[in-house]
Amino acid sequence: MMHDYCKYADETEVVFTDIMKNEKGEEIIHIHFERTTEQGFDSVRFELPSCKILYKDGNYTDEEIAIFKTVVERGVPHFYRIAREGGLESA
Repeated sequence: MMHDYCKYADETEVVFTDIMKNEKGEEIIHIHFERTTEQGFDSVRFELPSCKILYKDGNYTDEEIAIFKTVVERGVPHFYRIAREGGLESA
C-alpha cells in the first residue's frame, strides 16, 4: 500500500510504501518523489534504511535530488513509525 506524505510547491508528490521485507528478510520502505510533466513524469525512488536511489527518471536536477536525499535521510525513523501506524491518516 502507498501512503501520501506531502506535496511540494513544484507539484512534486511524495508517497511511501508499507514496510516490506527484502530478500534478506530486512524491513525496507520505498519513498517516491514524482511530478507530472508534459512528457510524463520526473521520478526518484529511494529505499530505506539505506537511503540509496533505486530509480531515477526525468528532469529532477542534482540539487533537487540532494534535497530529497536529505529529507529521506533525516526522516528514516519518522517514515518507519508512520508506516507501522498505517500512514499519516492514522498517525
